Amino acid sequence: MAIRLNPTVIPVSVKLGAPAARVSARSSLPFSVGDWRGVSTFSGARSPLVFAKVKQREESTTNEEEEDPAPIEDSVEDNDSTTDQLVSAFDEEVVQFEERDYSGTAYVPVYVMLPLGVIDMNSEVVEPEELLDQLRTLKSVNVDGVMLDCWWGIVEAHTPQVYNWTGYKKLFQMIRELGLKIQVVMSFHECGGNVGDDVHIQIPEWVREVGLSNPDIYFSDREGRRNTECLTWGIDKQRVLRGRTALEVYFDYMRSFRVEFDEFFEDNIISEIEVGLGPCGELRYPSYPAQFGWKYPGIGEFQCYDKYLMKSLEEAAEVRGHSFWGRGPDNTDTYNSTPHGTGFFRDGGDYDSYYGRFFLNWYSRVLIDHGDRVLAMANLAFEGNCIAAKLSGIHWWYKTASHAAELTAGFYNSSNRDGYGPIAAMFKKHDAALNFTCVELRTLDQHEDFPEALADPEGLVWQVLNAAWDASIPVASENALPCYDREGYNKILENAKPLTDPDGRHLSCFTYLRLNPTLMESQNFKEFERFLKRMHGEAVPDLGVAPGTQETKSE
Repeated sequence: MAIRLNPTVIPVSVKLGAPAARVSARSSLPFSVGDWRGVSTFSGARSPLVFAKVKQREESTTNEEEEDPAPIEDSVEDNDSTTDQLVSAFDEEVVQFEERDYSGTAYVPVYVMLPLGVIDMNSEVVEPEELLDQLRTLKSVNVDGVMLDCWWGIVEAHTPQVYNWTGYKKLFQMIRELGLKIQVVMSFHECGGNVGDDVHIQIPEWVREVGLSNPDIYFSDREGRRNTECLTWGIDKQRVLRGRTALEVYFDYMRSFRVEFDEFFEDNIISEIEVGLGPCGELRYPSYPAQFGWKYPGIGEFQCYDKYLMKSLEEAAEVRGHSFWGRGPDNTDTYNSTPHGTGFFRDGGDYDSYYGRFFLNWYSRVLIDHGDRVLAMANLAFEGNCIAAKLSGIHWWYKTASHAAELTAGFYNSSNRDGYGPIAAMFKKHDAALNFTCVELRTLDQHEDFPEALADPEGLVWQVLNAAWDASIPVASENALPCYDREGYNKILENAKPLTDPDGRHLSCFTYLRLNPTLMESQNFKEFERFLKRMHGEAVPDLGVAPGTQETKSE
């Protein structure tokens, strides 16, 4: 069989101006070598087909095409012979991609999230022996610690102020004996129904019983659909939970944890408490619930139609002197609409009208005030220990004027406003660290996969990290989606230790999502260990070598 290899078969980009130009073959190969964003190994070949001939200039390429070069003969009976032929054809020049050397840089601690269902509904550790083996493996590569959720729906499941910490105490003891640190999440939300949720843990049974007679304890959309993921912020100060306000319920739970786990605080095993502030533990409205049919990249819907938040809106409108503004927008369409398809979010739409600005100011202020109140309670409960809270990375529609998906989530970050500065200032008030997601995502990948979403995760990360650093608060981060590949890890490193930051600022820590069998697979775990060393400021021997390549050839 004859194979004709023209020099233009493999498009490459060459970075000019460096002492030795390197070639990037990412996403430009006309044959499948696997997706670096989601897997650790190349598919469709036994060795990485990242070879290219770079000696020909553009003129010689044109000449060779005109001369119709003689075909290269080969039997191509299997992948190995095909690979050998390509290597020969391209002068055996192995492509190296550019990687920054992080040796000697700041030490950024790395934690690993434990499985969501590591504690069952009976408050017992699930498969403790298997978990212990995995924890030992993490410790063997110098992981700093683990993060785990303390689920409200498990601990205070049946009766108000009766807490069952049994399983968590056993788990904490296992972790302490291995010399690992613990980040603890006070999880006041439901688990199940969102991306990555593999278990279902509802909020406490006794709270759900209250909800049967008073469904307004939950967030509601314009159609009246109740979202039971978490409690509406409208009842923060309302005594509707068996005689307690939501704030009192949160405080009592956190205080119980502080007392029960005092020895772990005293021994500095617990390094940080992350306080859940909304759905998925994040400070945001539940504006894009999969249970109501939302799909990426839908703009979501405002979630302020329970009677408590509507009363707050009406009161704010009266104070403003325009009582008829005490209503939600009526031209925002549905969860899966696009900004330009709505009267409210389109360019020049009502979001920027007098009423629109009033409503969005109120809506975002409710979010900030809720975080303010709960973090104040957390500082009282934990008596000076480090606390943190998480923001979600709503990166879709970031390149539009309205930033519609951010607006429905409660972040008033339209193109003429900074929606994250006020949130960072609130965190600063309570000396709370800010944990942010989506640091592994690349804008280019989003444009390739969902060009219609006009997403910009890199721009969003830059804005949020700088808002937090400008407020002089610690910034931590975690990946939004599972990550096992070199390119995703490099993106995390790039954000963790910005090369061009004049003040040398960096993340205070990074939490990897999440411990699972896929991470523990040999090649995936090798990539993770390599990433871990670089986060710790250590050198790695295979810098700039594609995964699976055993040696590097010099230019």
